[in-house]
Amino acid sequence: MNEYMAEELESQPRLWARAAELGAASRILPEAGQRVAVVGCGTSWFMAQAYAALREDAGHGVTDAFTASEARLERGYDVVVAITRSGTTSEVLDLLRDVPGSPRVIGIVGSEDSPLTPLTDDRIALPFADERSVVQTRFATSTLALLRASLGEDLGTVVADGERALSLPLMAGAIHADQITFLGTGWTIGLAHEAALKMREASQSWTESYTAMEYRHGPISIAAPGRVTWVFGPTPVGLAETVEATGALLIESDLDPMADLVLAQRVALERARRRGLDADLPRNLTRSVILEPAVGL
Repeated sequence: MNEYMAEELESQPRLWARAAELGAASRILPEAGQRVAVVGCGTSWFMAQAYAALREDAGHGVTDAFTASEARLERGYDVVVAITRSGTTSEVLDLLRDVPGSPRVIGIVGSEDSPLTPLTDDRIALPFADERSVVQTRFATSTLALLRASLGEDLGTVVADGERALSLPLMAGAIHADQITFLGTGWTIGLAHEAALKMREASQSWTESYTAMEYRHGPISIAAPGRVTWVFGPTPVGLAETVEATGALLIESDLDPMADLVLAQRVALERARRRGLDADLPRNLTRSVILEPAVGL
C-alpha cells in the first residue's frame, strides 16, 4: 500500500518556505483596504476561515470566509479569492459562473490547467503542493503559508516549527483516545475544524471541533477519561483546569498552530494505520466533489 499522505504531510515545511516566497512577492493577492470574500469547500473553506481572521487582525480590511455553496457575494466585495486544490469542485465553479457585481476573482489551485481558469481574472498555481492522496495536507497548509506571507508575516519560525512537528513523538493518549475534540480561537478556529476533518477522513474517528470559548457551553459534556481536548493556539484562561477536572487529556503546544496541525495529521495517519485503513482512500470520498447538473430547473 502506498502512503501518499505520509509523504505529502512530511514535505510540508519545505513547501511552506516556497509558498511563502510566492506570497511575499505576489502582486495578485488582495491589497490592504480591499473588501475580500474567500470561498472554498471542505478543507479549503477552513483555510479561508484562517486567512480571513488573520487578514482582519492584521488591519487589512473586511474579509469574509464562505463555503462556496452558501456564499453571499451580493454583499459587495472588491476581490473574491477561490481556493480549490483540483479546480474542478462543482460548488466553486457554479459560484464563479455568476458572481454579482464586478469583483476581481483570484483562484488558488493545485494546477493551472483546470475548469477554474476561464472563471478567474488571476490565478496562483501551486503544482509543487498538489497531492495524490484524497486527504488534503500540504496543499491546504501551503496555501495558508502563501496567504500569511502576503500579509507580511515572516514564516521562518513557522517552517522551523513544522520541522519540529515532524520529529516530535506522538502522544499515546491521542493515538488511543476514543474521542478527540479540537478547539481554536481567532484564526486557529479554522485549523481546529481542519484537524477534526483530517481525523474523520483518515481514521474514521469520532472528532468534534469548536471555538475554544464555546466548549464550556455544552460540548465539554463529552469530555472524560480516555478522551482528548486539543487546543490550537493560546488556551483561554481557566479552560485547562476545567478540562483536567473532567479526566480528559488536554493537549497544548508551543508550536505555531499551523505546525501543530501537522502533529494532528500525523496522529490521524497513525490511527488509520492501527485500524488497518487506507488513509489515501477514505470511505465514501473522492479527490474532488463533482456534482451532476441539476435537471428541470
